[in-house]
Amino acid sequence: MTLLQSKEGIQYFTFEHGRQYQQVQFKFLDAVESMDPNNIVALLQLNPYHIDSLLQLSDVCRIQEDQEMARDLIERALYSFECACHPLFSLTSGTSRLDYLRTENRAFYLALYKHMMFLEKRGCPRTALEYCKLILSLDPDADPLCMLLLIDFLTLRSREYQYLLQLHQDLEVHRNLCLLPNFAFSTALCHFHLSQQEDVDPEESEKDRQKADQMLEKALIMFPGVLIPLLDLCTVQPDARVSSHAFFGPKSQIGQPPALAELTALYVGRTHSMWRETAVMFWLEASVKEVLRRVDAKDPLVDDCQNKKQRYKCAPRNIHRHVLLSEIKEATSSLPLEVTSQPVMGFDPLPPLDSVMSYNLCLSHIVAVFPVFAAKLQSSGEFHGSGKMEVAGNSSGNLIVL
Repeated sequence: MTLLQSKEGIQYFTFEHGRQYQQVQFKFLDAVESMDPNNIVALLQLNPYHIDSLLQLSDVCRIQEDQEMARDLIERALYSFECACHPLFSLTSGTSRLDYLRTENRAFYLALYKHMMFLEKRGCPRTALEYCKLILSLDPDADPLCMLLLIDFLTLRSREYQYLLQLHQDLEVHRNLCLLPNFAFSTALCHFHLSQQEDVDPEESEKDRQKADQMLEKALIMFPGVLIPLLDLCTVQPDARVSSHAFFGPKSQIGQPPALAELTALYVGRTHSMWRETAVMFWLEASVKEVLRRVDAKDPLVDDCQNKKQRYKCAPRNIHRHVLLSEIKEATSSLPLEVTSQPVMGFDPLPPLDSVMSYNLCLSHIVAVFPVFAAKLQSSGEFHGSGKMEVAGNSSGNLIVL
């Protein structure tokens, strides 16, 4: 790992591949191209700490339901990164940055993400939440793995309600978190749970309940397509008035922009278990009835929220990447054709189209592993007869794809 620069208290790092590691990386890409996991196993026998091989083989083991081996491989990858970290690189300060555009850095993001998900599935949501915060801190502006779509779920699982409300307050001004279904519904759910706590002052409890009602009603008006799929996964039969009403009926599903449908399916598929509690369901029922009353009364908020839906035209690539990593079937089925029609590699799902590479990769490797990225380069004439990409050095001496 190398320290690239320090600016305004923020330190920017990058991992680097040595010449010998680069040769192993080429062999790994050949193994991936062969579509035979045994070739990756053979490569790991000779290079037991090659990170991309560990990530790819971990996915194979997980698909084969060998969870213990899958976890072990990810932990081995994290150990490899730990050995390579710069002395100034800090996991706790929140001031260390890694650019996801650099191919060498992505494996660190993915290893942390996969380890975090193993922790959540093993019943350690609080620890998983800390890993989620860590991944977000590595590049909070670009958020390449879209941790903001996951952090609310881990917060609810950990019962860290005040943290989520504070995060929403801090980021709402410049990130418009209210336009994400997960924050709209989860912050309302946080206020509801706070109002149910027995050791809270009755006046504060009443304020939280009123706030919860207001936020849930606004969320239902903004995202009516969430309700019916949520009730279906909670195995709850909706009232006939609700299911037949134009606002919550099938029209609300069909009329959603594709990007919003993707976000809605992701939230419902991931968080439906948090809505199954009896008290929560009664609260949801009362809010739905109030929303229907406001819709029938032509509340101006309804038209205002419907107009905001025009913003959901096309989901950015990092949201597609997050959906693929989540493996939530309700969400993956809503991915656009340009994503589902290309191969997705566990060691680098949906690489950025403006990737920065620090050394040359052969044309055959690029086409086999990153077809969309390769097509973009080919269409712009960046590939030459030699089968190499034309690259140029930047001011820091790194090679960048032109």
